[in-house]
Amino acid sequence: MLVTDPLSDDGIERLRKFADVHIREGLKEEELIEIIRSYDALIVRSGTKVAADVIEAGADGRLKVIGRAGVGVDNIDVSAATEKGVLVVNAPEANTISAAEHTIAMILALSRWIPSANASLKAGKWNRKKYMGVELNGKTLGIIGLGRIGAEVAKRAKAFGMRIIAYDPYTSVEKAREIGASLVSFDDVLRRADFITVHTPLTDETYHLLNADAFDRMKEGVRVINCARGGIIDESALADAIKRGKVAGAALDVFEEEPPSPENELISLENVIVTPHLGASTEEAQRASAIVIAEEVERALKGEPVRYAVNMPYLEEERWDVMKPYLTLSSKIGSLCAQLKPKLSRIMRLELTYEGIMSEDTKILTASALQGFLSNFVSGVNIVNAEVMARKMGIKVSERRTKDVDMFKSLMSVSMHTEDGTVTEVSGTIFEDLGDEPRIVKINGYRIDAVPEEYMLICFFIDRPRVIGPVCTILGDKGINIARMQVGRKEPGGEAIMVLNVDSQVDDATIAEIRNVKNIVDVKLVKL
Repeated sequence: MLVTDPLSDDGIERLRKFADVHIREGLKEEELIEIIRSYDALIVRSGTKVAADVIEAGADGRLKVIGRAGVGVDNIDVSAATEKGVLVVNAPEANTISAAEHTIAMILALSRWIPSANASLKAGKWNRKKYMGVELNGKTLGIIGLGRIGAEVAKRAKAFGMRIIAYDPYTSVEKAREIGASLVSFDDVLRRADFITVHTPLTDETYHLLNADAFDRMKEGVRVINCARGGIIDESALADAIKRGKVAGAALDVFEEEPPSPENELISLENVIVTPHLGASTEEAQRASAIVIAEEVERALKGEPVRYAVNMPYLEEERWDVMKPYLTLSSKIGSLCAQLKPKLSRIMRLELTYEGIMSEDTKILTASALQGFLSNFVSGVNIVNAEVMARKMGIKVSERRTKDVDMFKSLMSVSMHTEDGTVTEVSGTIFEDLGDEPRIVKINGYRIDAVPEEYMLICFFIDRPRVIGPVCTILGDKGINIARMQVGRKEPGGEAIMVLNVDSQVDDATIAEIRNVKNIVDVKLVKL
């Protein structure tokens, strides 16, 4: 694996227990493109830009996972990684305490003008009046983004006697109440807060979230803190608000351009405190993030569940043992359904139905089913990019979930709808009493009990005598052993299905011979 940014010795040592590690810091993009195809994993911090060209070169080679030793992944083209099936993992909790403590330090420094007072005194001045501050006690702190870091900031700010209000559309009132914060609207935060701190990721939705209009709606004399991501605050609008006195001061650890240009007006304003992106710069955070990302990359390369996947559905570790057989089942059902597709008929949509226990973790099961399904038509599909590939192929994917299920503890179904109006449906479950063995229990409404193994010969026929025998005779004459047989029908004399597990490949000539047996409607060889 390749490490291109500084990583703690503990993290490097942890990686070397699993794989060969090459450390190449300060690579230019073209240099990274040239060598990345030789590596299974790339580990970066914020310094290396992992652009689409880098990912494409890596995916053409061996690259399977990109690890970001930290929280933000804005230096990684996650969309390109997803499309190429490259997993992106990060270490979102490792720097939580460090970032929260740095935010509190910035709030304290901003309330008492500590950096300016320190510089003034060291310059030989004694100007107590100029650096009159404000107490935190009784002030209102507005937190935008009440995730891990925002919550830790709230807990610490309460110790100073601050009232906490927060805006976060993805946090429940109950969770906010647990940490002592009142959940309010975005406008309420702007209107009521004495201090405003942002703790959101940088997305299209949060870019320039605090802009000229937002500053106009704030309290006179508000103080603004950003230890999250540059770009959340419109720096030009902030500078203007400070110069006209609307904003009393700001404390910034991050900038839209890093390092910021000397022409950035905020750097020269006396009532702006700046630090060079130090939120995660503690020995503890650096060590923790390096170890976490080493563990995540190892898990990913071993095919084990990762805790901090950025571009793949998340499955809690404690659910892994329960869900692992269902992941196998979902992939096999998807593949089996795909191989029953009518020839020359375009796939329009897939419907996935989850009943019983599987209704709890459908995202990762859907990704697994799509991987099994699409791998029959395109190469390079995996659980990371399966949904993206389905969209690119024009296949609409929908889910239906229910905790109710008849006859089985759980049931999963994949229904394929093609352009000619044909609907093909395959259902399966897990037989826990048989060691979590996956079983196909229904195909197109026909009840069966089939084991989804490597070769399955599926025959659709009219339920008449002298069909099963001739088919078995043909296979026997060709030296093809039948391991298992299942027959299902809806009514005597009507259409029926026969599923044969065979021990070897069945060639086209043999399939054609079987298809010529009287009352055989169709024959499909399924390879799982």
